[in-house]
Amino acid sequence: MKFSQPRSDIFPPSAALNPREALTRATHLCVAAHQDDIEIMAHSAIAQCFGSQKQSFAGVVVTNGAGSPRSGVYAQLTDAQMQSVRREEQRAAAAIGRYGICLQLDHPSSLVKDGSRAEVRDDLRQIFEACRPECLYLHNPADKHDTHIAVFWRCLEALRSLPVERRPAKVIGCEVWRDLDWLGDDRKVPLPTDQRPHLAAALLGVFDSQIAGGKRYDLAVLGRRLAHATFHQSHAVDAANSLAWGIDLTPLVHSDDLDPADFIASLIDEFRADVRNRVDRFRTAR
Repeated sequence: MKFSQPRSDIFPPSAALNPREALTRATHLCVAAHQDDIEIMAHSAIAQCFGSQKQSFAGVVVTNGAGSPRSGVYAQLTDAQMQSVRREEQRAAAAIGRYGICLQLDHPSSLVKDGSRAEVRDDLRQIFEACRPECLYLHNPADKHDTHIAVFWRCLEALRSLPVERRPAKVIGCEVWRDLDWLGDDRKVPLPTDQRPHLAAALLGVFDSQIAGGKRYDLAVLGRRLAHATFHQSHAVDAANSLAWGIDLTPLVHSDDLDPADFIASLIDEFRADVRNRVDRFRTAR
């Protein structure tokens, strides 16, 4: 298995000799744009696979982490040095979370956003050909980060290039930049995140280069999960202490004719109709 970028990284090193075999063993796969996105998106899967003899987690980071803000001890680092720091942080997270394999493809964001270039799509196709997970976790198409949307598109293109029978049976779009609380309850895919809370804190805390820059992702992500659990149901006790939401993207992956923009717009239209109906329901008669 050979990827297009010369600095692509395979961790742990024992998997470098045969990453295809490590991917074949993976039951849960997350493909994300940046270092730390995996840990925000897919804690439920990481915790489920942690220490399991039957299940294995695989993570893929598509970009090289260039251009991130920096301050404090990181303020004087060059962009190349910062990329190295972020790479090592991701490796540390993979070690703490006991991932079966973690791939960092090292693509510039500009290349990911260029739909006319085949490199990212081809790298992802190799991964999807080798891995047939029970569940695949991707960025969701309602995210507001441009690179996340571009990674979603490259993943969808790679998946749709495979025969339908080779595509994952279940695909979930996850929260990062914009949460999914607005989805109708019947549309939400619950991702319980209260298993191994100490592991969740450790995984998020590894990314010091991002947190020290003034972005407390470690606190914000855990806070969002707590809020989701509490505000899910107004007339019932909490079923979980910590919860993330997902969107079922399986229809997009298995139907080549389904347009992602139309798909997500239809869910937004459902939200709009629900809000309007609730407001109209209690209008004073005139």
